[in-house]
Amino acid sequence: MSSPKTWLVTGAAGFIGSHLVEALLRAGHNVRGLDNFATGKHQNIGPFRSSSHFQFFEGDICDPAICRKAVHGASIVLHQAALGSVPLSVLEPGKTHASNVTGFLNMLIAARDAGARRFVYASSSAVYGDDPSLPKVEERIGRPLSPYAASKLMNEIYADVFARSYGMETIGLRYFNVFGPRQDPAGAYAAVIPAWIAALIRDEPVRVNGDGETSRDFCHVANVVQANLAAGSTTNPEALNQVYNVALGERTTLNELYALLKKGLAKRFPHVQKASPIFQDFRPGDIRQSLADISKARRLLDYEPTLTVTQGLDEALNWYIETL
Repeated sequence: MSSPKTWLVTGAAGFIGSHLVEALLRAGHNVRGLDNFATGKHQNIGPFRSSSHFQFFEGDICDPAICRKAVHGASIVLHQAALGSVPLSVLEPGKTHASNVTGFLNMLIAARDAGARRFVYASSSAVYGDDPSLPKVEERIGRPLSPYAASKLMNEIYADVFARSYGMETIGLRYFNVFGPRQDPAGAYAAVIPAWIAALIRDEPVRVNGDGETSRDFCHVANVVQANLAAGSTTNPEALNQVYNVALGERTTLNELYALLKKGLAKRFPHVQKASPIFQDFRPGDIRQSLADISKARRLLDYEPTLTVTQGLDEALNWYIETL
């Protein structure tokens, strides 16, 4: 990246957001953070609060005033704030819409009015919906299978409209299944990797939705950070006003994932060797198979994943063992 800039990270106390704050501060940039701690954690940004280059705002993106306050003076927005759960969106679609659509629009308007040069936002592989083709290519999507997926598709539509109507530079990043340190293992809607790690360490049942042959393109958070920084700093005009898959470009089934976690933890926790998963019904709104084509991000953003699933799990396991 070039000379220091001022970046706003929304969802700064969250799993991905806090990694972005850390990377930007390490690179010498000025960072503004916004979070309401609905899902973010105080400890995720604790180490950065003393930095003179970090300014934090506590508030909700559903409040236009705090959006305007946080984005003032920032030239690049990395918008991560959202309610990221498919099951929660099925149960409470209004809550998902408020955060993911109304809150997203509030941030777009605030960024436009503040003269922010670029708006990079977290979209999701969920927008591929019922499209059966593999790998997933950006230009071909199906119908959304959940309110969460619909909210992320709406983000892409609004970003495209703001680019056309107001000349904003927008880039959407369709995250596949992101994992790594700081991902919360607690709660009913925890992502599969931290939830399973915690259950195995505590000798609790691991529940698998379906037959275990559901596959995901698991992507370590370091790869996601790389994609965000590339999107925020690229000078390639062709890269702007696009959406990109952010993934590893490899498919892992839930059964394969379970075997990797079991192998990695059994060295430290002998009881894990005897563990067996419990299979249960498929979850409404879930996509059966997922695999990303990352050639577009490689071509236009110079994106190149640095950590494989196995390498990323090794790092993540060490963090969870220390934390749990």
